[in-house]
Amino acid sequence: MVKGGSVYIITNSSHTTIYTGVTSELLYRIQDHRNKKYPKSFSAKYNLNKLVFYESFHSIEEAIAREKQIKSGSRGKKLKLINNFNPDWKDLYNEIVKW
Repeated sequence: MVKGGSVYIITNSSHTTIYTGVTSELLYRIQDHRNKKYPKSFSAKYNLNKLVFYESFHSIEEAIAREKQIKSGSRGKKLKLINNFNPDWKDLYNEIVKW
């Protein structure tokens, strides 16, 4: 059985720091960030808990490849990606809760 995956970008309330990640369970991973499950992590240190971008894939391998592609790009490219997907930078957490 092939398990799907998602790549995502989270930010803080002032949008000064962004983090790109990959997971096989997007909802639970975002909950981990929001609840600071790993208090010494980058996302906890910079209070990154606002989901502003995500893409889902049929396999985790595809998601990992996309994460690497996004991470290798400049901050400007990441901002453009977010702005095209979510121009108002709304927190998309409630959108994925409905899945």
